[in-house]
Amino acid sequence: MRSSSKPPRKALGLALAAGLVTAVSIGMAGGASAASGTTGGSMTTTNQQPPKGARATVQVSPNPTTHRGEEVTITGNCGGGTGLKSVLGGFPDRPALENIRILESGPDHFVAKANLAPNIGNGVGPVFVDCGGEAGVTLLVTHV
Repeated sequence: MRSSSKPPRKALGLALAAGLVTAVSIGMAGGASAASGTTGGSMTTTNQQPPKGARATVQVSPNPTTHRGEEVTITGNCGGGTGLKSVLGGFPDRPALENIRILESGPDHFVAKANLAPNIGNGVGPVFVDCGGEAGVTLLVTHV
């Protein structure tokens, strides 16, 4: 077992991703309640959108994944962005996805394929998309 005085990057990254997802979720829920004039936690459906710059949606399939090297499909919508420019799975210094291929980059629907990194372990990590002015993130669960 190795010892290090630095906090683990994986833990910091996961905390950051979880915090971002939580903050956006709370902000959207709070905004929906305030806009509808309700109190007591009851929510009504509204036409609210996430803030400009964070409107892209992204899904990964299969999720959870179960094999190192397994191919996954990344799909979504650019939410007003110009089209899919890049996909990042994990973090630049610890990628969770390799061999990322953008098959369709349209602004209304995009499709990309990638393979899980051979050194991936069990856990949860972010998958980010850059859609030319709009970004999106989802979490990928691995059970390998």
